[in-house]
Amino acid sequence: MTRTIDFKRPDGQQVKGFLAEAESPVAAVVVIQEWWGLNDQIRGVAQRLADAGFTALVPDLYRGKSTLKAEEAHHLMTNLNFGDAASNDVRGAVQYLKAAKLGSGKVGVTGFCMGGALTLLASTMAPEADAGVVWYGYPPLDYVDAAKIKAPLMAHWGTQDAAFAIAGVDALEAKLREAKVRYEGHRYRAHHAFANEDAQGPGRIDVTQYDAAWARIAWDRTLRFFGQHLS
Repeated sequence: MTRTIDFKRPDGQQVKGFLAEAESPVAAVVVIQEWWGLNDQIRGVAQRLADAGFTALVPDLYRGKSTLKAEEAHHLMTNLNFGDAASNDVRGAVQYLKAAKLGSGKVGVTGFCMGGALTLLASTMAPEADAGVVWYGYPPLDYVDAAKIKAPLMAHWGTQDAAFAIAGVDALEAKLREAKVRYEGHRYRAHHAFANEDAQGPGRIDVTQYDAAWARIAWDRTLRFFGQHLS
């Protein structure tokens, strides 16, 4: 079952989110959108997790806005306060799912592109989260206080990603190693957004390319990881 809900941020403000409920939940996961907004594709991601036994909540970071146009998506992302989104919207979603005590009561966080960057930030700002999975996105590394990451982390990177250079991944992983983060990174011979089946749709940018084979492998790894750390 899916529905729109309201949940409270740590600062007391109310936020809407899309909730996909698992029939017999093992645990729960917060899903963070790409720069396109809370669209049908990210709702499908939430449903995929629900079908696998994880009730999934997508916080509406753009407050009802979404787009198919890269220029508008860039505008929406640029106007988003990433620190506030991670520490309030995402953390509030984690707290909401924690309070629901679904299955084990544990809650993971995952996000794609912009949402991947926010997953990393949330891993430093939402201490209630029990695990995180990053999909091809990272913030400026100065904003990643790796010493604050206590939950296990997995990440999926495209070696041909023109949006998030693999050299930046190298630098990020060095920070994670130095901080002794429980980290598992996977690299794929793929372009940006390789797990987004709409990556080459109307209005998409030419650096994105869906790859069904790599996406399936990355999803299998993600579900095993969440099963291991959230069940």
